[in-house]
Amino acid sequence: MVLQVAYKKMCNFALVKKRNIFHFNPETLSFEKIETSVADIIKKIGLQLLIGIVLGGLVFVLLSILLPSPNEKRLILENETLLSNYQILEQRVQQLQTVQNELQRRDNNLYRVVYQAQPMQQDNNKLNQVSLLNEYNNLNDKKLVKRLETQINELEKQIYVQSKSYDELVILAQQKEKQLQSIPAIQPIANKDLKRMVSGFGVRIDPIYRTRKMHTGMDFSAAIGTKVFATGNGIVSSAKWQRGYGRVIIINHGFGYETYYAHLHKMLVKQGDVVKRGDIIGEVGNTGKSTGPHLHYEVRVNGTPQNPANYFFLDLTPEQYDEMIRLSQDAGQVFD
Repeated sequence: MVLQVAYKKMCNFALVKKRNIFHFNPETLSFEKIETSVADIIKKIGLQLLIGIVLGGLVFVLLSILLPSPNEKRLILENETLLSNYQILEQRVQQLQTVQNELQRRDNNLYRVVYQAQPMQQDNNKLNQVSLLNEYNNLNDKKLVKRLETQINELEKQIYVQSKSYDELVILAQQKEKQLQSIPAIQPIANKDLKRMVSGFGVRIDPIYRTRKMHTGMDFSAAIGTKVFATGNGIVSSAKWQRGYGRVIIINHGFGYETYYAHLHKMLVKQGDVVKRGDIIGEVGNTGKSTGPHLHYEVRVNGTPQNPANYFFLDLTPEQYDEMIRLSQDAGQVFD
């Protein structure tokens, strides 16, 4: 029993002296020197280095997979900053587009209505409202830059067109006083009591063919020789005989407005004359396709006949205007 305990203790340690390693041999009950060669030492060291290298490599690979490198951190930060800048730029572009749309709406629905100008022709190409963030995973940097560049170019084009429109509005504003003097605004003959208006604008009965037709003007009955007035400033574009109208004077008032004075007995102006509102330009007659002495008066805007009753605002009170409208609607037969 004692020998077994001693044997176990002796087997659990090695006696080292002068760098020599010993081990206990239970058969001879003595210490024997362990001979270690240089090759064995090199093998052990090499094995330990190999194990260390393998373990270190595994740790490095795991860390590189789980943790980004400083260079990757820098790239990630740059990408996040770049995306943030893209988002800010896109928001600014969309805000500018919203402002541009509102300016265009006001231009067409307010300013151009006030100045009686044609609506601005704008490109219907609106900026794509899809957020860049929603497409970021599918777009690289070049595509993102191209996308923003396209949006900005489109916005620049719209702003340029809008600026040209405002240039035109400035000119219209400067010409507004001239325009107000040019727009037809009085009756073409003296008719304070409204008794001379016999046929208004609209579908009427033809006096000769007895069929319904569109009457593009307003008829005023008056004795031959009654004075006819220019209803707005302008230039006489025509003063001659014209089929159906007889002797007719046409005045170009500018801004798309024209007035016709037909069936005249005398024409007191000629083509090219400059006239002002209230000038006497002719005398009532019965020429052309006419069934009795009267003046046929038309107002046209950009070539389209308008109801002349809407252009007597300097002549009539609101009550007189209502009466004029009633009389013109009741009249069913025309003189021409």
